[in-house]
Amino acid sequence: MTRALTGALLALPLAAAPVLAPAVVPALGPAAAAPAAPAPDAERPVVVDLTRLDPRTVAPGGTVTLGGTLTNTGSETLTDLGIRLQRGAAVTTRADLVAADAEADADPATAYSTPFAPLPDSLAPGGSIPFTVTATTTDLALGGDGVYPLLLNLNGTGGDGEQRRVGEVRTHLVQQTAPPATATAVAWLWPLTERSHRDAAGDFTDDGLAAAVSDGGRLDRALSVVERLPVVLAPGASAPTPVAPVTLAVDPALVEALSVMAEGPYDVAGQDDAGSGTEAAGAWLDRLRAVAAQHPVVALAYGDVDADALQATGLGAALTRSLPGAPTGTDEDTGDDTDGDPDAADARRVASAASPGPAGAALLADVLGVVPRTDLAWAPGGALRPDTLTTLRAGGVEQVVVASSALSEGDAVLGVRGGGAAARATVPATDGPVEALVADAGLSSVVSTADPAAGGTRIAEQRYLAELVLVSQQAATDPAGQSVLVAPARDVDPDPEGVAAMIADTALPGLRPVALTDLAAGPVADAGTPLDQAGAAVLDPAGLAELAAAAGLRDDLAGAVVGDAASALASSDRALSRAASAAWRDDPAGFLAAAQDVRDTVGALRERVTLVAPADGTYSLASSDAPLVLTVQNDLPFAVRVLPQVRTRDNVGLTIGDLSAQELEPQQRTTLEVPTQVRQSGRFAVTASLTTPGGGALGDDVAIQVRSTAYGTISLSITIGAAVLLGLLFLRRGILFLRRRGRTEEELPDGAGAAWPPSRSPV
Repeated sequence: MTRALTGALLALPLAAAPVLAPAVVPALGPAAAAPAAPAPDAERPVVVDLTRLDPRTVAPGGTVTLGGTLTNTGSETLTDLGIRLQRGAAVTTRADLVAADAEADADPATAYSTPFAPLPDSLAPGGSIPFTVTATTTDLALGGDGVYPLLLNLNGTGGDGEQRRVGEVRTHLVQQTAPPATATAVAWLWPLTERSHRDAAGDFTDDGLAAAVSDGGRLDRALSVVERLPVVLAPGASAPTPVAPVTLAVDPALVEALSVMAEGPYDVAGQDDAGSGTEAAGAWLDRLRAVAAQHPVVALAYGDVDADALQATGLGAALTRSLPGAPTGTDEDTGDDTDGDPDAADARRVASAASPGPAGAALLADVLGVVPRTDLAWAPGGALRPDTLTTLRAGGVEQVVVASSALSEGDAVLGVRGGGAAARATVPATDGPVEALVADAGLSSVVSTADPAAGGTRIAEQRYLAELVLVSQQAATDPAGQSVLVAPARDVDPDPEGVAAMIADTALPGLRPVALTDLAAGPVADAGTPLDQAGAAVLDPAGLAELAAAAGLRDDLAGAVVGDAASALASSDRALSRAASAAWRDDPAGFLAAAQDVRDTVGALRERVTLVAPADGTYSLASSDAPLVLTVQNDLPFAVRVLPQVRTRDNVGLTIGDLSAQELEPQQRTTLEVPTQVRQSGRFAVTASLTTPGGGALGDDVAIQVRSTAYGTISLSITIGAAVLLGLLFLRRGILFLRRRGRTEEELPDGAGAAWPPSRSPV
């Protein structure tokens, strides 16, 4: 099978969507939201909503019953209504089924037709009538086992009096004489994720999460799918269990947000106690606890980050911090050999969940009361880069889930080449292959893209079952057995009854429901290498640039933290992860705003370590070597190490000594003594600042006027020199005076009066 065929599996032409569940599925949760009204079709004005197709697989000689409602979306009354079934040629392989889809538009299901069965009522515009049609396998002239394309054809007469086809719906009829001897293992991975509705500070920006978990909301319906699974009492069991184990992939950020909402009144968009989801959040978490007690839980990366986007932007460390389970040591470190020992592996997961690093796992364990699996990563969008895989493995991930459509030989896992289906493979990382579980892109797409207006999820369910049966019929020729993994898109918005029925179908003959961990014992396929994801949805580059800036600020601040930086900056790391969620891929503007908020919030942390300026902006030094005393305020809840920086304008007259890093206690004011040397008295313009050890600025610079009345060394030398000079001048004057007086006395005659020198020296 070619890559084109793999792509075709992702775009299956479903005439399908949400439906009523089969009778075996009890209605345990809220009813599904009503489907949107279909757009009128002038050529086919009657919408067929198929609510019944029994049995799911028919044996030779059996009877098939289809039922539902017919709704006239046109503008004219339709009369002479008649309905019949048309079937196409049997297909016996999955590849043939995909090929038949490609030809369905040209000539759908014309190998055999039953006669038209008249309907008793006319159909007025906007009106609806029920219908039921039955046929035996003999009526449909079914041959051997296989899947038969089936068309329900409705004819009627309009206002022009012409008889024509006024409505149709396509589905598949599955005939199976006996199930294969070896059942195909089918596992389900079910996402419970939601785009964050909180800002970088953790406050709610809107109340959208309340709507999502309330009756009829998307997350309410997603959880209802698992709640509606029928239960069975296994031989020897003391209590019934769900008919199929569904592995729940839960975003810890979602559970954290709901826990905040459930605690009581919460603010929304800056309005006090404006949140309306306290009751709904608490009820949803209670339901999740009950479901998690019966089904395995996988902890996704916090915020369900876009791993490839972070890796490509150079934010591998941020990706690692988002992972739910950091490594707690290798087998070589601990002396434990866990190869092939599930108990040892479980013990290691428990130890990982209890360690300080895996905040996401600890959060789920605390809220849900279960120990989630932390060594599995599910790629958003189904693809992962080799270097991303290396980062994930270093962060404790041992197994990844990727989509078959993201691998060069992904069709090898689908069972379309004549071989068996296999959900296990390996994918290349930069440091060697990584074990992978490969989700069946075709079946996952059937679940994810069912259209509520295209006939009902009963049709989607039948398509899902048709593909599984065709895969299972190959099991007899594959001694290794077969395995299939179904993993719908993260934003799946299901009809609970219809999708619950699909999951329950995995217990039909020829199929075997298993947990995700059971796939480890199944066959392995060569799925090739990751395909180039050019054109795939990615986070917007502008937002990624803002996240990179925020991460740079965070990492620089982490270098200043005294103690465990990861614990001190946990709230910043979670804010960055929420902003890096893959859910922002289709909302570039929202992503950019979230990323800018993270950058601003992390930047504001750095502003909480500040210098306190003197009251009048002036500081006086009492002596030539008196220290300059700076006051620093650390408003952060953790201690930091800072470097004071003091600069003079021209460095004349005042010298600043060497400064070493200083530790500031949390939420305290500290004084720092900066050594100085004054060379002359006067005023000096000084600028003081703080930086991290890495050189990043903390707080604002402070301009200080330093005043000194003390004599510096030079000033003192000049003063002493001047005094000595003055003394010498006075000494010289005295000597000259004495010498002049002596000469005068010698020259005067005896008895003559002495001639006194002038009162001022001529010098």
